[in-house]
Amino acid sequence: MSVNIDKIVVATDGSENVKNAVEWGIEIAKSNNAKVIALYVIPNAGVTLAMRGESWIKGLETHLKEEGEKALKYVVETGEKEGVKVDTLIIEDKNPAEGIVDFARENNADLIVMGTQGRTGLEHMLIGSVAENVVRHAKRQVLVVP
Repeated sequence: MSVNIDKIVVATDGSENVKNAVEWGIEIAKSNNAKVIALYVIPNAGVTLAMRGESWIKGLETHLKEEGEKALKYVVETGEKEGVKVDTLIIEDKNPAEGIVDFARENNADLIVMGTQGRTGLEHMLIGSVAENVVRHAKRQVLVVP
């Protein structure tokens, strides 16, 4: 069986745990001469945050965008070291798993690469396992890297 991998979505949340997945995604792209799109999803602030006030939400949104830009920069730099061009995208106001799955489907990605665990603790409990939800709902191949 021959498998063509032309487009890879590397989902990142900027955590240390995702760096191994980034390296795998870049290496697979290099081996297959594939296009890489690094994706960072900013989750919907939700009703709980809305109750804290608009200025607090704006500060959080700014912080999350800055985190996203740093996370994507790491993927771009990792790609540059291996001669792999990486496009980047931040999607706002989506459930992270839903954003990854929808983006991969809408852009005909051949593979989604992500880490097994990113955020932990309360954040993990509130959002759930992003990797688990992506695996469950994606109609694309998903490589989950520990």
